[in-house]
Amino acid sequence: MYKNELDKHIQNNSLSNSFILFGESTFLIDTYTQTLTNIEDASVAKFYYDEYDFSSAKAHLSQASLFGDQNVLIIKSEKKIPKKELDSLIEYCEKNQNNTFVYAYYGTDHKAYAKAAANTKTMCVRFFHPSHSEAVFTLSQIAKERHVNIDGYTINHLLAIHNGDIALACNEIDKLKVYDKAITTKDIDSLVFGLSEVNIDDFTKKVLNKKNFKEDLNNILEHGEDEIRVLTSITSYITQLYMFNIYIRVNGTPNAMEILGYNAPKFVVDEKAAMSIKIKPNTYYKLHELLLESELKMKSSHIDKGAILLSTLIRIQGFL
Repeated sequence: MYKNELDKHIQNNSLSNSFILFGESTFLIDTYTQTLTNIEDASVAKFYYDEYDFSSAKAHLSQASLFGDQNVLIIKSEKKIPKKELDSLIEYCEKNQNNTFVYAYYGTDHKAYAKAAANTKTMCVRFFHPSHSEAVFTLSQIAKERHVNIDGYTINHLLAIHNGDIALACNEIDKLKVYDKAITTKDIDSLVFGLSEVNIDDFTKKVLNKKNFKEDLNNILEHGEDEIRVLTSITSYITQLYMFNIYIRVNGTPNAMEILGYNAPKFVVDEKAAMSIKIKPNTYYKLHELLLESELKMKSSHIDKGAILLSTLIRIQGFL
């Protein structure tokens, strides 16, 4: 089923107690996971990404809930749960209506969960990226729930600043809760940083993956970002990748605490580890040499920083 069908079941109070949520929109998967598991006084067990353990998950659903309250199991993962294990967890919900199970699948094998397992009431819901009008409506509802006074026009402006990213726009709605007044487009311009101003890491990944970056670069610079800061941010990102590369070659597997000095989310660690090993040690040397030379040129007087930055990015892709 799709989002609109699930919404009808929510409105009609005709929900099942086991769900598989998947699709293109991680924002909607997260939002509906929270909605479906927001049960007062429930006993909740959460397994995120590689934390999943079948024995522990099964034990949670099979235990007798205290005072007759519900047991809620949430599993979020990019990996598919083995079918026998998934069927077993769903079976516990079929046998006991006091159980609620939500499997939020962030992987790309959408066909695997297009249909519910036979003879079960499991609701399999695919979430597509919301259209622009859907995004505006969703943010309007969220703003209403959080008592933020903001109209549709201003929400549209907020989405435009974030290039249509509903998750980032929703985060801004949360921040605007402190203002006890109607939020205007001028408030958005003065209080909110756009996607292009804060997400240079995504831009760097696009450069390193040898994708066309020129439109993104223009967007970043048009929003007032400084060319030197863009360059130094790229240097910092590549330095981190090099640290991952060295650590993996010596120890076999990455350790975020030892490499970065803090515990990063596992998906971030996995992404940087995968990117780091694609680049050869000698190439790292060439990249750092190029970046440092370009930074020195930019800091000289009467130099076209934009031209140097563009040339540097093109040369980076040539090294890869």
